[in-house]
Amino acid sequence: MLTDPHTLHTLLDAAKWSFSTRRIRGADVTGLSSDVDKSKSGDLILGRVVSIGQHTRIQLSSGRPAALYTGDLIVMPCGARYAPDQFEGFAEIGVDSCDMLAGGGCLGRMVARNERIKPATTVQPLGRLRFANGKVANTDSHSLPSARGKVSIPVIAVVGTSMNSGKTTATTALTHGLTRVGWRVAALKGTGTGSFGDFNDYVDAGAHYVADFTDAGMVTTYREPLDRIKKGIADILWSAEETGAEIMLMELADGIFQLETAALLQDEAFRQTFAGVIFACGDAVAAAGGVSALAAMNIKPMLLTGLLSTSPMASAEAEKATGIRVVSRGQLLDPAHANLIAAQVNAQVMERVAA
Repeated sequence: MLTDPHTLHTLLDAAKWSFSTRRIRGADVTGLSSDVDKSKSGDLILGRVVSIGQHTRIQLSSGRPAALYTGDLIVMPCGARYAPDQFEGFAEIGVDSCDMLAGGGCLGRMVARNERIKPATTVQPLGRLRFANGKVANTDSHSLPSARGKVSIPVIAVVGTSMNSGKTTATTALTHGLTRVGWRVAALKGTGTGSFGDFNDYVDAGAHYVADFTDAGMVTTYREPLDRIKKGIADILWSAEETGAEIMLMELADGIFQLETAALLQDEAFRQTFAGVIFACGDAVAAAGGVSALAAMNIKPMLLTGLLSTSPMASAEAEKATGIRVVSRGQLLDPAHANLIAAQVNAQVMERVAA
């Protein structure tokens, strides 16, 4: 174990800290232990870049990207990842080597990769960071306070067929449309792997409050227990309402068949959290299949959007196949149209309260 404070903080000051570590201050770290093979999800790892692969940049805790070079020191949490476009990996750190699974901050063991991308950037783990009390520094160490009840304002869930189906585009567009009307919007990410991309997009859209699962202490939600994910989402929602938000948009990562997303959508108590669901998909076939799959979960989307909405022909096919209106990014950005969506979910909340 490295115990010399000066040497340790020289290393930590030189390191590039990833986005997922942003709630933890380097000044609070007083020790470094070499038992990296005991790492669990969220534990902060100091490592040295050995070879550059798929990830050539790291997303810094300051909110900007930085180029990676062989020999760079980095601080990233241990975590799992599920991304069909990139990697699947587990929250396991080898004694001599581990893989960079996500540029926003996720080190683990790659078990599968999309053949269209490069092998993972590899990192030599130097140790787990520790606080003065001897505890391992973990993303859960400085997470949001626990929810003290259920939220009372409308929550709209944004789900999709897969990665890159248009979920974030829909979330940011509707966030901006509602803010232009005067709504205080909370834009939230409920599941996924830590990244500043969506987070920054929400901020740029003018959201009153922005948070994601990393604020609830999880570097990733993949392979996390369902109850842990539900608690994290409850904490995020509660924190948003505490700031004075009037309406919330929550994006759920990946597609509706992804393990954790599917489990959440099949959970009746969790579904009651939402006043409405927006479904993003790529084409009419995906829309028809997805709406059918959601119906089996007792979910009927209030709107369809995503890549299919860029094509009038695909939109018409989807509306005919599903009976659900397709809304484009431009319509979500439009204040009048966005306000109609808010009015619809508010009416559903009032009906639920009255019942």
